[in-house]
Amino acid sequence: MSEEKCCVITCDLPLDQNYWDNQYQANATGWDLGQVSPPIKTYIDTIENKDAKILIPGCGNTYEAEYLLQLGFTNVTVIDIAPTLVENLKQKFANNKNIIVVLGDFFEHQGNYDYIIEQTFFCALPPPMRQKYTWKMHQLLSDYGKLIGLLFNREFEISPPFGGSLKEYEQLFQKAFVFNAISLAGNSIPLRANTELFFEFQKNDHNQVTLYHFEGITCSGCMNTVSNKFLEIDGVLNVSMNSNFLEIIIVSKTEIELKKLQEIVSYDENYKIIKSK
Repeated sequence: MSEEKCCVITCDLPLDQNYWDNQYQANATGWDLGQVSPPIKTYIDTIENKDAKILIPGCGNTYEAEYLLQLGFTNVTVIDIAPTLVENLKQKFANNKNIIVVLGDFFEHQGNYDYIIEQTFFCALPPPMRQKYTWKMHQLLSDYGKLIGLLFNREFEISPPFGGSLKEYEQLFQKAFVFNAISLAGNSIPLRANTELFFEFQKNDHNQVTLYHFEGITCSGCMNTVSNKFLEIDGVLNVSMNSNFLEIIIVSKTEIELKKLQEIVSYDENYKIIKSK
């Protein structure tokens, strides 16, 4: 693998089920390492409970799941949106009762997991979906469950993959998770050396993470004003709005009444906030 890229036709295509299925049909999986990423393998080796419930979203060819099964783990779930890939995985693991292969949208998935493994799923999502990602991960983890894996600490000229930075991740995930670790991975494959952050985030069970749809904001200045007003509410710990100003997560000690949030932004008649389900 010489480049980190996905696109086989054009990067202007919607990153939907058809897009990702086309990548697998064309065998255009430039992100595929052909092995478990070394930092993730090292972490898996430390998990003692072989019955832990483990989810791998956007699983791809899921070498991580193979490795988990080899070590004797008994409760592994993998999910991907690409039908061609999922059919191949179902055939591959047909005789193994310790893994569940799901075709579906991660954001509609329901479950409760002790560990969720992040490996090139976050970077495949358009950046405006990152707030929703944070909210959904918090939902799916069990009490004090852990989200672990790798995030890119760089940008890309062609996307996907979409890059990011340590500063961005710290702002995005703070207060929803306890940062047990986040630092430059020391044993990445050579192609990704010094560009990956290994992280272990533990669900902060004491805090509420609520996702809202927001209407009316058209610029970053207005976004900052609204975010700061919400941060002034007693009990609010973190506010993060996505890059197209349409979704916002609020991390708080207890869930804030929707009526109160709407009252705070009522100074602009165009602003409307709606709780996501």
